[in-house]
Amino acid sequence: MNIPLNISLIQPNTVWHDTTANIAIVDRMISSLTDSELIILPEMWNTGFSMTPEPLATTMDGIVVKQMQTWAAEKSAMIGGSVIIEENGKYYNRFLLVDQSGPVVTYDKKHLFTLAGEHKAYSVGHQQVTHQFRDWNIHLNVCYDLRFPVWSRNTTGYDLLIYVANWPSPRHHAWRTLLQARAIENQCFVIGVNRSGSDPNGHTYLGGSTVIDYKGNHLLEMDATENTASIAIDKSQLLTFRSKLDFLSDRDMFTLRE
Repeated sequence: MNIPLNISLIQPNTVWHDTTANIAIVDRMISSLTDSELIILPEMWNTGFSMTPEPLATTMDGIVVKQMQTWAAEKSAMIGGSVIIEENGKYYNRFLLVDQSGPVVTYDKKHLFTLAGEHKAYSVGHQQVTHQFRDWNIHLNVCYDLRFPVWSRNTTGYDLLIYVANWPSPRHHAWRTLLQARAIENQCFVIGVNRSGSDPNGHTYLGGSTVIDYKGNHLLEMDATENTASIAIDKSQLLTFRSKLDFLSDRDMFTLRE
């Protein structure tokens, strides 16, 4: 059964190191949505992209995860986005997919952004994650993962690839181009959700949150302002395209090693 999936993107102007303020911003933005089934927030949506995790981290039973659970219940939707998680004395940039009963799936960012020292502040993830939601197989990645196509190669037959990010404006062309490339090479829908605004480190963000189809067409593309956007995507169209042009059957096979 192939039913269209109603997706909403949340593109906030994230307040630096202020979880309370960011929860209020996202709460206002989410409250305006109707009929959303999958709602996606950016990377580190409640803090900004920070290299000081200790004072900012939450736990898997902390206030930030509980707030995502509340939104999921209020909207009868799945809520996704990355937050700083402390676990067993380590810190992770963790993508959470949450429904009203709590986290259903977690993905810890594999490619930590060494240019900002992320690898010194956070522990690396090692597991690829694909989650089935409704009739969709959804694959999770975070920001810098976008630059490494082997990590996201569609070897499991996923239908939707999601990147949450804090992607700065000087490399916005790469953001747009690489998302399009991942959609084409993996014959899947791609969602990229970025933030807007700026942070105290001098980084500005042009938003550009987007939904791209399996042909590389931008079905939805946001500007640089704080806003929300919604769209329905149709899996039946994807399956028809794959049946006519089955490029994935000719993909190279490989084994990932650390």
